[in-house]
Amino acid sequence: MAESKRDYYEVLGVSKDADDATLKKAYRQVAKKYHPDMNPGDAEAEKKFKEASEAYAVLSDPEKRRQYDQFGHAAFEGGAGGGGFGGFDFSGADFSDIFGDIFGDLFGGSRRGRASQGPMKGMNIRKSVRITFEEAVFGCEKELDMVLKDPCQKCNGTGAKPGTSPETCPKCGGKGQVVYTQQSFFGMVQNVQTCPECNGTGKIIREKCPDCGGTGYTSNRKKIAVTIPAGIDNGQSVRIREKGEPGVNGGPRGDLLVEVVVSRHPIFQRQDMHIFSTVPISFAQAALGADVRVKTVDGEVIYTVKPGTKTDTKVRLKGKGVPSIRNSQVRGDHYVTLVIQTPEHLSSEAKEALRRFDELSGNTLNAASGDKETKTGKKRKGFMDKMKEAFDD
Repeated sequence: MAESKRDYYEVLGVSKDADDATLKKAYRQVAKKYHPDMNPGDAEAEKKFKEASEAYAVLSDPEKRRQYDQFGHAAFEGGAGGGGFGGFDFSGADFSDIFGDIFGDLFGGSRRGRASQGPMKGMNIRKSVRITFEEAVFGCEKELDMVLKDPCQKCNGTGAKPGTSPETCPKCGGKGQVVYTQQSFFGMVQNVQTCPECNGTGKIIREKCPDCGGTGYTSNRKKIAVTIPAGIDNGQSVRIREKGEPGVNGGPRGDLLVEVVVSRHPIFQRQDMHIFSTVPISFAQAALGADVRVKTVDGEVIYTVKPGTKTDTKVRLKGKGVPSIRNSQVRGDHYVTLVIQTPEHLSSEAKEALRRFDELSGNTLNAASGDKETKTGKKRKGFMDKMKEAFDD
């Protein structure tokens, strides 16, 4: 009964002002999800598929949609004799375009196949190159040893033996596509696929070129120069135009994409355009102040440590970081963390000098023992006072 039916717009998941393109897209998604071939033996999926097909048949027809918007499901009660699902009339509904897409997805084909026999750009090639931290900062030149395909010189890229020519594919008639017919709930649906005989080229090679084996290409080892720009970071790529796979039917070559792998540095760490490192300083340098040598990617620089510097103090060396990959004149900063190191091995003279220093600066070495002696003295005095009081009594 009409009362048991869901709203057609709700079935497709669209609003009531949806245009034709939105309706088609929504129906294609629902139909593909619940198509019986994708859900064999699932009665609930088949029911939802039929429900969506009925909704689209109405809403895609301007006149039927007008009637539905005005009267709802009652507009079609008793008026559909035979045909369709559940007595609904699907005459006039065009599903061929949508089901060409769906069946292409289901059976591995493509509704459009290879739409053109014209020039096509070749595929890109990806390679990686390892560089040092400094090379990433300042840029460098690298050379890649690669094997690349080139059009066969003997057959001029046709793949056919010299003196012969490729023939028109008898299966597709040179179109590169073949049309298959699929039985659906709506009748016979045409599905266009790439021709399996010629792989979409439209040509068959009877006598193959002995040099390239009919592929039309030969492989050659080449050295490719790569310019690594200053400031490049780990994982970024450099694109070299037209150093990839050869194009098809006279199309341009693809590109070579070189991914950069930056080796770890024993001292420096990088974050965006900034460099970070740690520099150890002695207690004397921290307390009295001193000039210390700091390593940077530009070489060593002298930094003056201020008297009374605490451990983990951070200082900035402006403009000593990584150049911008877009503008090498703009550089980040180098941040240095000063860490006070405690000496592990001291001579007897150094130990005595350190004890003397401690006595002059607060006697921290004896602070705990002094507290202990004070507490012991107080306890002893209290005991003696009690003994004296007992004898006096």
